[in-house]
Amino acid sequence: MFGVFKGLGVTIRQLPKKKVTLMYPEVKPVWPERYRGIHEFIPELCIVCNQCARICPTDCISLSGTRDENKKLRIDTYDINFEICILCDLCTEVCPTESIRMTDQFELASYTRDSLYKDMKWLYQNHIEHGSYQALQAAKTEEEANAAREAQAANAEAASGSGQKASPEEANAARMPADETVSSSGKGGQPE
Repeated sequence: MFGVFKGLGVTIRQLPKKKVTLMYPEVKPVWPERYRGIHEFIPELCIVCNQCARICPTDCISLSGTRDENKKLRIDTYDINFEICILCDLCTEVCPTESIRMTDQFELASYTRDSLYKDMKWLYQNHIEHGSYQALQAAKTEEEANAAREAQAANAEAASGSGQKASPEEANAARMPADETVSSSGKGGQPE
């Protein structure tokens, strides 16, 4: 009889506390940055060095490549058996070109074992949908914007050095990011 009251005591103590359970399918968990989830693969970066397959403790990675007309190795097949993969992250650490990375995805449940064999196309699609593809594209556009700003600043300095006087607004606009340009009213990027 005492055991029933002891169990009810635990339940009653938990009632006023904050709930920690997520409504999983609708609310996805937020994982830390270094979470080791399903792999993503970028075939353009792979140099077919086989280091990922050699270091894998479960032998779940297999790949092959051929030489192209420039005598460089190009990847032909890249397969991972997620049935035996332990997501240890060794393959991503040893990769010299970072062509294989871990994402924050973890959902691999399926009805058949055959669906746990993933090929290069599936891994690349995982890279586009869930991986760092968007971050890489954003970084690339930011680098292009920085290069354009630096070129504009160099042109403004060259114009001022050749005797042509650049206006102070043009010189400031060349040095500042596009979203922080100073308007003629002096409000610093505020809409007019």
